[in-house]
Amino acid sequence: MLVAPSILSADFGKLNSEIEAIVEAGCDLVHIDVMDGHFVPNMTIGPVVVEAVAKASKAPLDIHLMVEDNNFFVELFAKFKPKYISFHLESETHPNRLAQKIRNLGISPAIVLNPSTPPELLEYLIEYVDMVLLMSVNPGFGGQKYIPDVVERAKKLKEIIQRRNPKCLIEVDGGVSDKNIEELKGAGVDIVVAGSFVFKHPKGYKEAINLLK
Repeated sequence: MLVAPSILSADFGKLNSEIEAIVEAGCDLVHIDVMDGHFVPNMTIGPVVVEAVAKASKAPLDIHLMVEDNNFFVELFAKFKPKYISFHLESETHPNRLAQKIRNLGISPAIVLNPSTPPELLEYLIEYVDMVLLMSVNPGFGGQKYIPDVVERAKKLKEIIQRRNPKCLIEVDGGVSDKNIEELKGAGVDIVVAGSFVFKHPKGYKEAINLLK
């Protein structure tokens, strides 16, 4: 299981040391939630902060766009050379074209599904992406309660992946903890995003990441 702590739950007053600490604790990716205040009712991180994270992190960046104008934000963040840029299916009219644009920039394209969006909609899109992110909370805010039907959705998605693009990974974001990690693994999930569980764990970041792994 790969672990991608979400910096949405980090202390932004000491962001540089927070990034260094999670990398030292053994994280595999650094997850960055970008919200525009339109697609979701919250605003978060812009290019100045992402540049600072890119400089501080020895782990690859995993940028999750929760925005209306995906093309604008892809161009804004591509220069920081993240491992993944993921965009929401619900916000994109031409997902195939956008996925190819991201790939042409040397970045792995990924697509995101809200909790109410059926995985079956990816039947003819899965071959264009390297990862699918399933939301296990409604996007917009950290610290929300885990929606357990993500396990069933992950199993359906895995069936599509095995038929059409076996190399595609599954990531889950929202309310992930040591209480649900085993069922996620059993459903075929490869990567988990963990914000509160890592950054607010009483025994520290390393213990939290080790518990998930």
